[in-house]
Amino acid sequence: MILSMTGFASVSAEWPGLALTVELRSVNHRYLDLSLRIPDELRLSEPAIRERIAAELKRGKVDCRASLARTAAGSASLAVDAGRVADVARAGQEVARLVPGIAPLTTAEVLRWPGVIAEATVPPEELAARLLALLDQALADLAASRAREGSKLDALLLACCDGIDAQVKRVAPRVPAIQAAYMEKLGVKLREAGAEAGDERLKQELALFATKVDVAEEVARLTTHVAEVRRVLKAGGAAGKRLDFLAQELHREANTLGSKSVDAELSSVSLELKVLIEQMREQVQNVE
Repeated sequence: MILSMTGFASVSAEWPGLALTVELRSVNHRYLDLSLRIPDELRLSEPAIRERIAAELKRGKVDCRASLARTAAGSASLAVDAGRVADVARAGQEVARLVPGIAPLTTAEVLRWPGVIAEATVPPEELAARLLALLDQALADLAASRAREGSKLDALLLACCDGIDAQVKRVAPRVPAIQAAYMEKLGVKLREAGAEAGDERLKQELALFATKVDVAEEVARLTTHVAEVRRVLKAGGAAGKRLDFLAQELHREANTLGSKSVDAELSSVSLELKVLIEQMREQVQNVE
């Protein structure tokens, strides 16, 4: 199955006093462009985060955000750092000695002092392990999201292939008759201009024109390219660049077909082909 480059995933987990969230967003891009937004407490895990994302995703603009928050669930594990309180008390006494009459520190002021309340902490190694475990889960969810979008893209691209095949089948049987009729008309005009049926110049002009208006090669290439698109879609995987190349080739053949058109039916087919191929090119931009 092909994968879309568009997807979203968000996973969270809570432990006593801590809540960790990892969020992944991705959109289409020519190559893998990764943007990380993580708090300082998780900064040491940045190389591992980049490595894991790059191992799973080949293309796309990916925004990874991780957040770490304290929760009310950790209030029961709060404790007073006695040593820190003693330090604050001694400092308060020293200030009172230097500034007679100053109001003493209140309990609330002491508790607000940095380091007095010892909050529940998680060792850095354990926190990193928890983060990477959540990242793996988020990557799995993102892959599922991109696969769902890829399934829709697959259906749209196959519909475009069906449309191109229908246009080719519409014109292919008529190509010889159209060319023969136009060649006959051209021959009549040349003879009216004084060229004889056996005139070597007339033969050269007709042969040259036949080459210019022969679209059999373009029709065959369109059929071949569409078959290759179907094969690539069936193979799945990171097929975006290959499909983009095939769409460009299809567009080139449709343009050539239009430039060689000597019949209203051929012109109509060329126009319909360009519309279908442009739709295909737009969808292919989202394929990984």
